[in-house]
Amino acid sequence: MRSMQPVVIIGAARSGTNMLRDTLTQLPGVATWPCDEINYIWRHGNAGYPLDEFPAEKASPKIKRYIRGYFDRLARRCNAHWVVEKTCANSLRVPFVDAVLPDAKYIFLVRDGRDVVASAIQRWTASLEPGYILRKAWYVPWSDVPRYAVRYFGHRVYRVFSAENRLASWGPRFRGMTEWQRSRSLPELCAEQWRRSVRLASDALHGIAQDRVVRLQYEEFVADPQTALQHVVTFLEVPCTHQQLGELTSGIRPSSVGNWCRQLEPNVVRNVTAIMARELQEFGYSEKVAGDGQDGRGTEQAA
Repeated sequence: MRSMQPVVIIGAARSGTNMLRDTLTQLPGVATWPCDEINYIWRHGNAGYPLDEFPAEKASPKIKRYIRGYFDRLARRCNAHWVVEKTCANSLRVPFVDAVLPDAKYIFLVRDGRDVVASAIQRWTASLEPGYILRKAWYVPWSDVPRYAVRYFGHRVYRVFSAENRLASWGPRFRGMTEWQRSRSLPELCAEQWRRSVRLASDALHGIAQDRVVRLQYEEFVADPQTALQHVVTFLEVPCTHQQLGELTSGIRPSSVGNWCRQLEPNVVRNVTAIMARELQEFGYSEKVAGDGQDGRGTEQAA
């Protein structure tokens, strides 16, 4: 069997990373874990650290062996060459990930921050899903269980007494997030969560050999999924026929593009756009950044 090739999808939460991972892992020889994310594994050895944003120096030799071991075991168990991993918090710590997996290939997926905000607000205020939590909890290292159990109980108590009826925490925890939670509105917090994720990820990925990185925008993927997926599998060197491309992408639709126009109030759009303006422009969402309720990518998003 060939050596295992780690594939790490990097993207802010609610950017379509699940969709991309689930599409790729239907191909022969490509595997992933049977849960949404493995953040508990990535945080092992640093479970007491309050943030998901931590540096490469925290990847000790012991931690590297521990995390890498999960990839190697999954590859052997599934007889897979490519192991695809998607943990949104990794967007805040790409140098750490690269220290653990120096041979990884990266797929950087970016979605319009305004659509991300509209979607993230729903997750912050959603009901707790026991099945979802249990699937992720299966991968909590035993030594970390007490810490996460206390944290989970605290989050449940917070939800009961929250005036906004939201979770105590959701998504990647960036530096300064506690202050944002205290002083800013939920949409503004979601905007900064997206901005920090794409900013740190983009900057870090520019420091990695570019033959190990492919960049993809959500809007392009859902508008022409066959072409986008062909680009990705060629980059990964995963064999894939034209028929497979068609079958894998047949259910992908661009229906969620531009949801922010319908779901966010104009004053909210203005506030979050002010936070994300630089990154929106940098990633091509620049036609309408003043928050006038129109599609930020013109006719391209509606395709």
